[in-house]
Amino acid sequence: MRRLLLLRHAKTERPEPAARDRDRKLTARGRSDAPLIGAYMARHRLVPDLALVSPATRADETWALVAAAFKKPPRMLHDPRIYNASAETLAELIREIEDASALLVVGHNPGLHDLAVQLIASGDVEARERVNEKLPTLGLVVIEFAFDDWSRLRRSSGRLDRFVSPRLIAEATD
Repeated sequence: MRRLLLLRHAKTERPEPAARDRDRKLTARGRSDAPLIGAYMARHRLVPDLALVSPATRADETWALVAAAFKKPPRMLHDPRIYNASAETLAELIREIEDASALLVVGHNPGLHDLAVQLIASGDVEARERVNEKLPTLGLVVIEFAFDDWSRLRRSSGRLDRFVSPRLIAEATD
C-alpha cells in the first residue's frame, strides 16, 4: 500500500510588479497556519518517508514550518519540476519514486488540485466534493493506493483518506 500526501503551500504575500513569483514569501497568517497542519499531521501519524518540495520560497517556508512538528523530520528533496507543474508532470515525478511508502508533495495550484481530482476514485463523498471544489492554501489531501510501486500510479486509482485545511480544523474544534 502507498500513501500520497499533497500539500499546497501556505498563504503567500501578493506578487510585486518587479519581483519574481518564485521569491514570494509567506504572510503572517501563512506562518501561523503552517505549524497547525504540521501538528495535525504528526498527531494523526501522517508523517511521510520523503517530502518532495517545490523550490519556490513559499513552498520551502511551508515545509520548514510543517516539518518542525515531527520528532524526526523526513527526508526532503527540492525538485524544480514541481514549480508550475501540471498534474501530468507531478504524476510522472511521483512514478519515479522508489523508496517511499508515504510520499508528500509540497507545491502549487492548479497542478496539485488537478492531480488530486484525477487520482481520487473513492472515499468519503463529502470530502471528495470539497476536494473537487478547491484546494485552498495549506489544503492537505491524503490519498491511499492499493499498490506497492509508485510506477503503477494511474487516474482514478486512489481512495481519499482525508482532506483537511486550517479552516476545516478550526471548524472541527469550535
